[in-house]
Amino acid sequence: MDDLRLAWRTFDGDDYRRVRQLGIRSVVTALYDVSCDQVWPLDRLEALEERIEAAGCRFEVVESLPVADEIILGGPAAEALTEIWCRSLENIRKVGVKRVTYNWMLGPDWCRTHWLTLPDGSETLAFDEAATQSDAAIKQLPGWLKNLDDAEFRQRLDQYRQVGADQLWDGLAKFLARVVPVAEGLEVKLALHPDDPPWPVFGIPRIITDAAALDRVLGFQDSPANGLCFCTGSLGANPENDLPAMVRRFGSRILFAHVRNVIRTGPRAFYESPHHQGDLELGEILAAFYDAGFCGPMRPDHGHRIWDEQNERPGYSWVTRAIGAAYLRGIWETLANDASKGRRRPSRPMTADEGEPGLRAVKENLPLIPFDEPETSIRHQLLDRTLWHCCPPQK
Repeated sequence: MDDLRLAWRTFDGDDYRRVRQLGIRSVVTALYDVSCDQVWPLDRLEALEERIEAAGCRFEVVESLPVADEIILGGPAAEALTEIWCRSLENIRKVGVKRVTYNWMLGPDWCRTHWLTLPDGSETLAFDEAATQSDAAIKQLPGWLKNLDDAEFRQRLDQYRQVGADQLWDGLAKFLARVVPVAEGLEVKLALHPDDPPWPVFGIPRIITDAAALDRVLGFQDSPANGLCFCTGSLGANPENDLPAMVRRFGSRILFAHVRNVIRTGPRAFYESPHHQGDLELGEILAAFYDAGFCGPMRPDHGHRIWDEQNERPGYSWVTRAIGAAYLRGIWETLANDASKGRRRPSRPMTADEGEPGLRAVKENLPLIPFDEPETSIRHQLLDRTLWHCCPPQK
């Protein structure tokens, strides 16, 4: 359990040698250009696996196998499209992949409303519900990953706004009843990603938003093949979600983890912050993963654009995701080291008043967590290990 299996998401044209050079072997990717009404071609999956293996990595997770809106709505073509989805699942398994992520977001996939330039000059993705109040704001949104173009979405918008949450739940129950037995037979585990952001977007309902929803999903099919992709940034955008408690509650059914941080700027508004800064206590969240016996795959999710890095995929900067990977490694090694020495980790973070003034001044929403030794803090250890991974000492 001490070894965390970090993973890295790639896109078309990425060099898998760069993934290996990060010390990461697990690759998360997909055939992004195949539409929902087509079976993923086995020959293309085999070619993709060969490129990954040639770089010394392994193709571990498909993210994502898209679910057509017609399936989500339970429309006339839902049954035929679900059969196509299952046939794609069979081909995915033939190349050795046993974890497949999907989501139940009708219309737009995960989305942000704008790029935000921060005071230090870095750029990050942001969401503000106020920007979604007018249809004029609908455009090729940052983060849009479905095979659905802008014009098509506009045409369907009125239809989608008439959909109720019950219809989405009914569609999901029917979908899982069909696909989970197939996944069981293939020894594949399905990981449902929560809605991002976890509230209605453009008047379109969202249902995978909190602990009660995750409970309901798992109750539809009580099977190891029916699991969760736990995304800290998606669920953490809502301050009412207690992420460490959710990890401990669903730990055995969490099959894949996305870890990132956010800073909430208002009701239903936030921007994506560096992993080591933000409103989410990643140290506490990873401690919950560790306590639950989770060891991966886990990937650093999203990053700022810094140093004028050119990247066509919003949120997927290599530089800041690599920094995030080092930070997650540092946290995990600290947790493992703490456990190996029999130290007791505390159940709550230090308050701002209890923290050291210098650290407290950096960011109040990064509270300290005391160890048994009063002169040290887990934050010191995490920073030390993170810096070691980024800049190891010269021999």
